Amino acid sequence: MNKNAQNSDYLQMVSYAIKAPSGHNAQPWLFELHNDKIIILPNFAKTLPAVDPNNRELFISLGCAAENLCLAASALQYSTTVNVDSIGSISVHLQKSDDVTPDTLFDQIENRQTNKSVYNGKKISDETLSKIVQQMQTDKNNIYSWAKNTAEFEQLTDFVLQGNLLQMNDKAFKEELLSWIRFNKKHSENTKDGISYAVMGAPDLPKSITKTIVKFALNPKSQNKTDLKKINSSSHLLLLTSRENDIVSWIATGRILQRLLLTLTQNDIATAYLNQPCELEELNTKMQTQLPIDRQKPQILLRIGYAKPMPYSKRKAIPEVIKK
Repeated sequence: MNKNAQNSDYLQMVSYAIKAPSGHNAQPWLFELHNDKIIILPNFAKTLPAVDPNNRELFISLGCAAENLCLAASALQYSTTVNVDSIGSISVHLQKSDDVTPDTLFDQIENRQTNKSVYNGKKISDETLSKIVQQMQTDKNNIYSWAKNTAEFEQLTDFVLQGNLLQMNDKAFKEELLSWIRFNKKHSENTKDGISYAVMGAPDLPKSITKTIVKFALNPKSQNKTDLKKINSSSHLLLLTSRENDIVSWIATGRILQRLLLTLTQNDIATAYLNQPCELEELNTKMQTQLPIDRQKPQILLRIGYAKPMPYSKRKAIPEVIKK
């Protein structure tokens, strides 16, 4: 195969890999291009020590990026073999082959988004959701779903509200969050990362005005009021768990998470994170022991439902994520 054509294919794969979600849209990944593989590495300059002190969510994000890369590889007719080492380096070995069938989830990479809006309250059918959840289960990960008005839904809602109380009273958490918010269009365009004002549903106002409004809203009472409205507009809560809790399992969790997000997108189902109780060890332990999840480790909590699309988060340019 022509070397230039291969390099073009690899760069195209990376362009889809970076559309994966990440905490605060920090985009904590780097890519090394080799003759027969792409290596995905953690970018520790993009860590979130206040909200993600063990880099758990960072490695879940790398798993999401790896899954996107494999889906893009299938669309370009490359077979993939993925190897993960104990320090979180992901090697995706690539082999061009006419026998490769493109994965249908590839078409959803461009469409997937974290939709932070209030949903329309319509219930997802049990048949639709059961089919999606069942195909994501593995011997190392499980997905649990609970509909609105069930006891587990209410219990998880309470955990989210408790999480807001703890996080919004944590000075380091609030300072870190503020450092990743992009307060208007110019700010967002300059950085091409972080949590965009548009994704939050805010108008394009002068940075000083938006920052003042956001800082005023960063308190437990305001956050709980907002989250409660959004949770009650949703159809279900989904909890993704793992049996192990190390770097390799976090990356595996990320790959399953990405397939779940893309499959939900394929079914016109909106998703948003409610990870507060997963991020706080005190609440994480309570979920393990108080929910019917076989004492598995809670990793990701999502609310899902139906909603109009929102603006998309920005991504860094490809050269910025290629390791030289």
